[in-house]
Amino acid sequence: MARPRKPLLSTDLIVETARALVDAEGLAALSTRRLAAELGVSGPSLYNHFRTKDQILEAVADSVSVLVDLSMFDRGEQEEGGEGAGERPDWRTALHDWAVSYRAALRDHPNIVPVMARGPGRRPAGLRVADAVYGGMVDAGWPPAQATSIGALMRYFIMGSALGSFAGGFVDDESAYDPADYPHLGQAHLLSEQQEKIDERAFETGLTALLAGLAQQYEQLEGPEQT
Repeated sequence: MARPRKPLLSTDLIVETARALVDAEGLAALSTRRLAAELGVSGPSLYNHFRTKDQILEAVADSVSVLVDLSMFDRGEQEEGGEGAGERPDWRTALHDWAVSYRAALRDHPNIVPVMARGPGRRPAGLRVADAVYGGMVDAGWPPAQATSIGALMRYFIMGSALGSFAGGFVDDESAYDPADYPHLGQAHLLSEQQEKIDERAFETGLTALLAGLAQQYEQLEGPEQT
């Protein structure tokens, strides 16, 4: 029998299949045996690409980091020769737009967030995210130590917003919120109906407040180039 023109397995196919499995059923559903079954191969075949399940999870996490837009931190994205060429956008605008893109990627793949929350480790795409944010803040005039703190702060905020839904934490049973016990939760049973809208609004409210606070700190820096 002739050999197939394409290999049955590839790193990309394994990661794509593992990500789909985690998206659909959660981290607990992923095992090398289950993944091999989904791919229609024997378990040992996976070891030609990944030695352990943890390596697969790291690769899945990095495949989500790839989805995060970093162009707002890249001078090369500015149109050559035009007005503002070679300049970065305002650091607050850049942070805002990056945070929105980052949260969108996590919102689409929420089950992998606990792995991503560990930090970038050695993951290339995760490290590019950290490098871009840190570089953008330093270039805007933030001292290196504060640029590091801003990167950490933003990651805490974005990851936290993706780990769970505030609105989804309330049941849709009106009787669960007796006014005698919870006088201010008379409408709490309706929150789950507007979960996505409430969570998006809460994220934007928090992000706006966070950036406003950073702007106040920025104004107190000695001699930064104002942007």
